[in-house]
Amino acid sequence: METLQKIALIFTIIGAINWGLIGFFDFNLVANLFGDTSMLTRVIYMIVGIAGIINIYTLFSHIESK
Repeated sequence: METLQKIALIFTIIGAINWGLIGFFDFNLVANLFGDTSMLTRVIYMIVGIAGIINIYTLFSHIESK
């Protein structure tokens, strides 16, 4: 599970950086690289969303183990 958590963290960081770019500069890196409405862009957004859910689970499982 540790490998999955690390992968999820990487995708969460990518998503956070993308949202930071959108907020500060109105620049969507993912859409710029892969197209605004491409299937690959949607897949990347879905992966980032799933990674966020995995990180929520990781956060609460870490709290429960203390």
